Amino acid sequence: MRTRSEPAVGDGLRLAVSLFTIVPVRAGRVDRETARWAMTLAPVAGLLAGAVAAAVLVVSGWLGFGSLLAAALAVGATAVLTRGLHLDGLADLADGLGSGRPAADALAIMKRSDIGPFGVVTLVLTLAVQVAAIAEAPVAAVVVAGMTGRLAVTWACRTRVRPARPEGLGALVAGTVRSRDAVTAVLVTAAAGALAALTGPGGGAYDALRGALAVLAGLAASAALLRHAVRRLGGVTGDVLGALVETAVTVALLVMVLR
Repeated sequence: MRTRSEPAVGDGLRLAVSLFTIVPVRAGRVDRETARWAMTLAPVAGLLAGAVAAAVLVVSGWLGFGSLLAAALAVGATAVLTRGLHLDGLADLADGLGSGRPAADALAIMKRSDIGPFGVVTLVLTLAVQVAAIAEAPVAAVVVAGMTGRLAVTWACRTRVRPARPEGLGALVAGTVRSRDAVTAVLVTAAAGALAALTGPGGGAYDALRGALAVLAGLAASAALLRHAVRRLGGVTGDVLGALVETAVTVALLVMVLR
C-alpha cells in the first residue's frame, strides 16, 4: 500500500533529474512539496552527472587519449548534460557580487544575458582548475564531485534560506528542505563519496576518508559562498544555486587530488 508521500517523492526525483540534467524526464506536478523532494534528492542527479563524466574518462582511456584531453572532455560532457546552467549561474553571480552594487542592482546585473569581466575570469579559472584536477585525480573523483555539487543545493534550500526574488527557481525551491533531511543528505552523500572512492585501483581506508572529506570540504566551501550571497543579495536565486554547484564540485575535486 502506497503512502501519500510516495507520489511526491517520485515527482520530486523526476523534477530533480529534469532540473539538473537534459535527460528527457517528465517532471510531473511542480509545487513546493515536489520541490522539497527534488532538492532533497538532488545528490542523486549529481550521481548521474558524475557517472556520465566517469564514463567519458574511461572511454577516453580506452581510446588512448591523454589525461588532460580526457579531463577536458569529461568537463565538457558534464556541461552539456547540465545545459551549462551551473556555469552560467557561476558567471552571473561573479558579475553581480563583483559589481559591488546594492542588492537590487546586483540582481539586475545577474539577469542580463551577457557575461562581464568578473564572470569571464571566474569561468576560465574554475574550468581550468576542474580540468587540471580531474587529469590528476582517480576516475571516482568526478562521481564524488558530482554528488557534492548537488548536495550544495540541498543545503542551500533549507527552511531558513529565503529567495532573493518573488519569482523564478529560487522562489520555488528556497526554504523547502527540512533541516533534518538536509543533515541526512549530507551523511548519506559523504558515505556514498567514501564508497565511490573505494572503487578505484587499490582503494583503501585512506581513499574512503578522502572521498568523505571531499564531500564535506565541497559543502563547506559552498556554504561559505551561500552565506555571502544571502548577505549581499537578501536570498538565493537560480544563479546562486548554480554557482554553489560549481564551487562545491571544484573544491571536492581538489581534495580528491590530495595524495
